[in-house]
Amino acid sequence: MNKVRSSFAGFIISLIFISFVGCDKGNDDKSLNVFSIEDDISLGKQVSQEIESNPKDYPILSESQYPLAYSHLHRIVNNILSSGKVFYKDKFEWRTKIIRNDSVLNAFCAPGGYIYVYTGIIKFLESEDELAGVLGHEIAHADRRHSTDNLTKQYGVSTLLSIVLGNNPGLIAEVAANLLLLKFSRSNETESDKYSVIYLNSTSYDARGVSRFFEKLINSGQTGGTPQFLSTHPNPDNRVQNILQEWQNLGSRTGETFEAQYREFKNALP
Repeated sequence: MNKVRSSFAGFIISLIFISFVGCDKGNDDKSLNVFSIEDDISLGKQVSQEIESNPKDYPILSESQYPLAYSHLHRIVNNILSSGKVFYKDKFEWRTKIIRNDSVLNAFCAPGGYIYVYTGIIKFLESEDELAGVLGHEIAHADRRHSTDNLTKQYGVSTLLSIVLGNNPGLIAEVAANLLLLKFSRSNETESDKYSVIYLNSTSYDARGVSRFFEKLINSGQTGGTPQFLSTHPNPDNRVQNILQEWQNLGSRTGETFEAQYREFKNALP
C-alpha cells in the first residue's frame, strides 16, 4: 500500500472538509472515498491474489489451454473499454480471468479492474451483447469506484486513513478479503446498470444487453440468490424498466447481438 505521498499536507486538509464536500472521483461523481486510484489498483491486486491462490473455490481456466475462449473474452472487454466512456480505461489494470464453474451465474470486478467471469454465466447467455451488458455492469462498479466507496463507509475514515498511509498493514488482507463479500447498494446497482447502457451505446453492441440478461433470469425463475448483483434491490423487473428508459434517453439505437460469434466463444469452453 502506498506510503505518505508528497501531497500529504493537501490530503490532510482535504480530509478536514471531507464530510462537507466529499471526495472527487475525477469524473462527474462526488462521494466519500479516502482511497486514491493507486489504492484501488493495489486493493484489487490483493483481491486477485486471494482468488488465484485458492483454486479450490476459484478454479481459474488456463489461458494457455483455452486461448480461443480468452481471445473472445478479451475482445468483448476491449470493445467496452474502447467505448470512450470508461473514465479509468488507461489507469486501471483491466485483467480478465474465467472461473470454471458451470453452476454459478456470476461475474465480478474488483477495484482497479480485475475482472472474473464464471463459465456458468457465459454458457447461460445466448448472445454477445448480453455478456457485454453484464461485463459493462461489472466494469462500471470498478470505474465508478463503488467498492472503495463502500469500504470507506464500512470501516470509517480514520481506519482507512491508517491503511492509505501504510500504518496498518495487518488490515490490508482483511479489507481485501472483505471485498469478495461486499454487497453493493441500491444506488450502486442502479448506476452500474445505467453505465452498462452508456458504455454499450458507444459500441456496435445493442445497449440493452444487460436488460435481456435480467429478463432471461426472470423467465427462467433464477432470480433468487444468483448472481450477487440480483441479491440486492431494486428487483429485476424495475431494473429492466430503468435500463430500457436509459436506452431510450440515449436515442433507442438498435445495435448488434453477435449470436453466431458468441456460439464460437461458448464452444471454445470446456
